[in-house]
Amino acid sequence: MRFVLQLTHPDAPQSAPTLSLRVDGTVVEVPDDGASLLEVLREHLGRRSPKDGCSPQGQCGCCTVWVDGAPRVACVTPARRVLGREITTLEGLDPAVRDTWADAFTSVGASQCGFCTPGIIMRLAALTRRDAPDDEDVERALLAHLCRCTGWRTIVDAARRVYRPEEPAAPSVPRNLVAAARRAELEGAGPQTVGAGVACGGGGFAEDTAPGDALVAVPDGRGGWAVGESLIEARQRADRVPGRNSTAALRHPLEVPPGTWDLTLRTTFVEPAYLEPDASWCAPGGEPVTPLANGGAFGGKVVSPVGAVARRLADETGRVVRVVYSREDVVRYGPKRPPIAAGVRADGSGVLRVAHTPGSPGLDRWVRAVASVAPGLEVHEIGVSGPPVSADLRGAGWAEAAVLVAALDALRAGVTGPDRLVTMRSPAGAVATATISASGTVLVSVAAGDPLDEIVLRSYATGAVHQALGWVRSEGVAVDETGAVLDLTIRSFGIIPARSMPAVEVVVDDDGRPPVAAGDTVFAAVAAAAWLAAGLPSSWPVDTGGGT
Repeated sequence: MRFVLQLTHPDAPQSAPTLSLRVDGTVVEVPDDGASLLEVLREHLGRRSPKDGCSPQGQCGCCTVWVDGAPRVACVTPARRVLGREITTLEGLDPAVRDTWADAFTSVGASQCGFCTPGIIMRLAALTRRDAPDDEDVERALLAHLCRCTGWRTIVDAARRVYRPEEPAAPSVPRNLVAAARRAELEGAGPQTVGAGVACGGGGFAEDTAPGDALVAVPDGRGGWAVGESLIEARQRADRVPGRNSTAALRHPLEVPPGTWDLTLRTTFVEPAYLEPDASWCAPGGEPVTPLANGGAFGGKVVSPVGAVARRLADETGRVVRVVYSREDVVRYGPKRPPIAAGVRADGSGVLRVAHTPGSPGLDRWVRAVASVAPGLEVHEIGVSGPPVSADLRGAGWAEAAVLVAALDALRAGVTGPDRLVTMRSPAGAVATATISASGTVLVSVAAGDPLDEIVLRSYATGAVHQALGWVRSEGVAVDETGAVLDLTIRSFGIIPARSMPAVEVVVDDDGRPPVAAGDTVFAAVAAAAWLAAGLPSSWPVDTGGGT
């Protein structure tokens, strides 16, 4: 492993000038090293509520703080620009205000992993200066943010509870947060907690728990790692030029197999777009901290290398080492949903091609998942140039096959378009139905055994609706003929924003069985319903203008 390491001796004289800032009501002195406000808050002052989700793109809103009472994205704000101004983080917010928002988010399931919610709370809390903001005001404010987990509607619900508590709302019911965490663990495929602390960003992310004196390593863009005494220093040593998005159209790397088909479908590379970039840290001879923290990243971090790199560098340097991806690193090196191209006959037979890119793990499990749902489909892995693909992503293989089967059933019945009921049963036994009405409302019912906590189950179902609609309608990553990713900012992936997210109604059925995960089942059912509502066009995404 190649890495660049140039360390400053801790006893060396420090001649750098300092900046005097007022943060959360206290005047502090920090090095004047050209850092952004976010870097100052996290790296110099240890404020952990502002999160680094896209730095330095200024596009996800996770780092939102107040400057003189107005929300501002900290990652693109130079610290020098806020001299003499009042900076407020979630830690410095009035405790009564903070608790009100955290409780509201928890009560309606508006926070899952909790990575994006501190910034969202800071944005929405600033609206309370106005008189009774309505849902449209909230959705407009949320344009500055991205949330991948919740599907937006629960966040709007939480804001409504705070802004207009006099309006009728679903009654609060006693909750067992231990049971809620069990449901979250099932849906997120990893250890999770549920509670007000999570809504405030306290989910235990690796970037928040790393010791302050750890070395920091970042990819140098040449196959190695740049290492420094701080994230600021490591990124400076990497000396990487930020990438830019292109205006290139999405490409479908696979052609539909030759033949006479009753149903065809092509998809493109899709970014899982989890908000927390991969990170880990490790002490010499120790075990690396998981990059999964309070969520499963939709399977996108199952084979993340950051933990192994942290362990190696810790052993080589004899120091605790923290390994951090930027948003561009996630996009360049993280796995994508593999594109497919399928042709299916009315009897269920056909050919499904799936893209496999150089260096990606095998897709044997993906192929087996297809066979379990659509045994009449012959699966061909086709080598193409492109970013890594993975069989670990949400419902991989199973969801694609289930969508094709549901669409074929609708064609046989002669019923497509909106208001078509789709029923899915997952390999684990969860059952979900989905209908998209002519007005766009998404109606979902889910039976996942013992709900454990209906609020959490509804939240994950709504998040699955959001991701499924994006998969069909708007999401994709532009990749050139050589396989290089061209869309490198988080706003370029086509994720549906709050103002474009339709109403979602979720009914939970306790069928008396042991609990099973249901999010992937909802994901597949809604994807099929969305495709049917659009009239079964042969390529996804069907509306590239519908995303952010």
